[in-house]
Amino acid sequence: MSEETLVHLIAAARPNFMKVAPLYHALSANDRFNVRLVHTGQHYDANMSQAFFDDLGLPQPHHYLEVGSGTHAEQTAKVMMRYEETVTQELPDWTVVVGDVNSTAAVAMVCAKLLIPVVHLEAGLRSGDRSMPEEINRLITDTIADLLWTPSPDADENLLKEGVAAARIELVGNIMIDSYELMRERIEAADTGAKLGVAGDQFGVVTLHRPANVDARASLELLVNQLLCASEQLKLVFPVHPRTRKSLESHGLLDRLASSSRIQLIEPLSYIEFMSLVNGAMLAVTDSGGIQEETTYLDIPCLTLRPNTERPITVTQGSNRLVKPAELLDNIEKVLAGDWPASRCPDLWDGRTAPRCVKSLETYLDAASAA
Repeated sequence: MSEETLVHLIAAARPNFMKVAPLYHALSANDRFNVRLVHTGQHYDANMSQAFFDDLGLPQPHHYLEVGSGTHAEQTAKVMMRYEETVTQELPDWTVVVGDVNSTAAVAMVCAKLLIPVVHLEAGLRSGDRSMPEEINRLITDTIADLLWTPSPDADENLLKEGVAAARIELVGNIMIDSYELMRERIEAADTGAKLGVAGDQFGVVTLHRPANVDARASLELLVNQLLCASEQLKLVFPVHPRTRKSLESHGLLDRLASSSRIQLIEPLSYIEFMSLVNGAMLAVTDSGGIQEETTYLDIPCLTLRPNTERPITVTQGSNRLVKPAELLDNIEKVLAGDWPASRCPDLWDGRTAPRCVKSLETYLDAASAA
């Protein structure tokens, strides 16, 4: 029997752990791989607890880099330094990075310079907006990764246009759908809507955190006014991101939302609780990335408050639309009137992405051995 292949799975924040969980389980079930979780600690909060790992069926990370918060340069530098220390002690045969956070690009750079093969899961996504730090991380990572696992055909096209060799690209599907299916039973059992008293009602879910929407008073006040008007037509549940809460407070806008009997401001929810809430909603209002995918999969109208998206398939095939803040109320009224397109679930968004990733890596290893 051939020697085990040591694989490092890198995660930096809760959404990363959602993405690596299905892959961890799929790799662990294969005798060919010895898989180790590396948590960079780029983001940390109370949800990084044993209960969170239990939800995902994950062990505690094998390596915890404890990078913490800081500027983009500080985080990137700390991840590079501490991951380099880790791989000098335990040299992986392959490293898998996910998504588009600072840790993703930082670890990819360490691997490239130490000649450690690296895979990028969720490769090829592009917004075309280089003012977004995530876009820079995506570009860097995809340029130097050895193997690029993409979620949709547009991602393949982006990489080919950028001169990436076709042999390095493999369409595997959307890993977040695997995560959803992994926890579907617990999501359906959570019944978050009932706990919040909105089950059976028409309600929408709101998430906001991007600086362009929440930092400046003018943009934030516009959205507050739009949400207040919309709440006259349907209830809204708003898990408030810490950044958004701080801005609402500093601009004197929090009380205006809190005074509405039709808007519930709550603390951020766990993935299971949040997806249970989304499942029962008429619509989602967001400026996040992942929710665009999950609402497309679930055929729930999604109103994305951004001028662009790195997930255009959620617009061309899905139930997601890019909406200007000043037109939010108009678009909510369209949803309520039934004037919204149904979603067509993209190919390979089927909960089987992780097994395809494992097969891809096996094929790559076999080809390298035969060369």
